[in-house]
Amino acid sequence: MAERLMDKPSATDCAPPLTEATIWRDVPEQNRLVTVAFFERQVGAAAIAADYLRKDFWSRLIVGLLKIERVERGRISCFASVKPAVANSFHGLHGGAAAAISEVVSIACARTVVAEDNELFLGELGTSYLSAAQANAELTVDAFVIRSGRNVTVIGVEFKMRETSKLLYTAHATFYTMPKAKL
Repeated sequence: MAERLMDKPSATDCAPPLTEATIWRDVPEQNRLVTVAFFERQVGAAAIAADYLRKDFWSRLIVGLLKIERVERGRISCFASVKPAVANSFHGLHGGAAAAISEVVSIACARTVVAEDNELFLGELGTSYLSAAQANAELTVDAFVIRSGRNVTVIGVEFKMRETSKLLYTAHATFYTMPKAKL
């Protein structure tokens, strides 16, 4: 049987609840304490600012990290900064942020070869994390078309250190073109 824990408010109470936490009785107390402490370290003691709760906050945050360098047919090059807002607890670029940057840049790259009246949807996004990008690092993000056909467009993305050109992350995105209704 599950039991809701009703303890004193903690840092995790500041975050908006996605689901109500349920802790099973057979979870040892020591494991529960370690898990709760982990989440409290991740969240921190400060309450979440109202800006974080606004619609499209994540999209604005990710786009704000990018500075477009070059746009060509089938290729986009950008600079990205690893700001503290997207750093993980090890002070490197969070994997979710790397994937989100890959998605945004891939969509923009796909739009350089797919007509605007064709609706695209992301079918697959795969990311390989080869090395970490430390906080405050400057990255070059290059997206390029691998294949583009009538129904499928595949984009490759590479993240490199701006100074050394060391490859940090790679990604590939597969976009499908929505079929047009024939009325």
